[in-house]
Amino acid sequence: MANDTANAEANAETIPATLLSNCTSGGCGAKIESASLLSLLAGLKLKESQNLIVGFDSCDDAAVYRLDEKRSLVFTVDFFPPMVDNPKTFGRIAAANALSDVWAMGATAALALNLVCFPETMDKRILAEIIAGGAEKITEAGATLAGGHSIYDREPKYGLAVAGIVETEKVLRNNTPAAGHKLILTKPLGTGIIMGAARAGEASGEAVQKAIAVMERLNKYAAQCMAGFHISACTDITGFGLLVHSLEMAGEGATIRIDTAALPLIPEALEYAGEYLLTAAGARNRSRVENSGGADVSGLPFALQELLFDPQTSGGLLIAAAAQDAQELLLRIKESGDTQAAVIGEVIPKADSPIMFM
Repeated sequence: MANDTANAEANAETIPATLLSNCTSGGCGAKIESASLLSLLAGLKLKESQNLIVGFDSCDDAAVYRLDEKRSLVFTVDFFPPMVDNPKTFGRIAAANALSDVWAMGATAALALNLVCFPETMDKRILAEIIAGGAEKITEAGATLAGGHSIYDREPKYGLAVAGIVETEKVLRNNTPAAGHKLILTKPLGTGIIMGAARAGEASGEAVQKAIAVMERLNKYAAQCMAGFHISACTDITGFGLLVHSLEMAGEGATIRIDTAALPLIPEALEYAGEYLLTAAGARNRSRVENSGGADVSGLPFALQELLFDPQTSGGLLIAAAAQDAQELLLRIKESGDTQAAVIGEVIPKADSPIMFM
């Protein structure tokens, strides 16, 4: 078995690193901006279902469908082009990202299906490595890989459709934060800027490895820590960046107040942002927040502003937890392995702006 593993790794090293050269964008930075999505969905006429507890009307992380008196199905889908050349690493990151929405809803991941787009002329060994990386994370999540669908495409893309199960009364929403609750962010910000800098040949190897470690980390462990605590809302921070996801969390009835000094950051990301190594998706997120009057960032240093808008791939959970529970929950999350988790602010009654800064 050891020889087989060694041979497989040796063969993997001979696969040409061509993922990035075959795509124009990568990770969650490839997402269509949220304002456009809201406009596209607004006109849809769909059959209503009394069993659909959560649909797309609230910009939540996954759909929730009632199965019986006690349980509900949580269903989500996510895929994107690569942000790294190593195919197995790409598979791990894409799977971790797709699985995350299930945990953000308070559910347990049960079943996954592969979604594959792949150039017909590209070496199929690359695809095998991508799928193998994804399978590693599906197994780590405790879910079952049950098949999937693949097509030829000009650019490689990979992700998952994921189904989870949750007790209906324990479903977590992204837009129901309670005033007085503290906000915990479980992973540091900066993966989008770092991987963009890497694509331009401007990021250090150490910075890239830090970003990869963040993106490969499952939110499963932080989500498990929430059991037994009073959680009023939860979402995962992905391509819309911290501020757009916070805007969605504030919803119609609350304001999110962020302590910028408490934000966990990958240090190199702040450095690269200060050197104007930015992303197009970050610019789209800035436009969404500024055009909606979501937050006034003008008083913040430019580099920090960019970290707030930075599109995260497989980012952390943003958790609204009761004030009396926040420190104990944070300690448990840190002990579970998310060592850079931090309390980054609080929920206050609705004010003039959905997002404010301390």
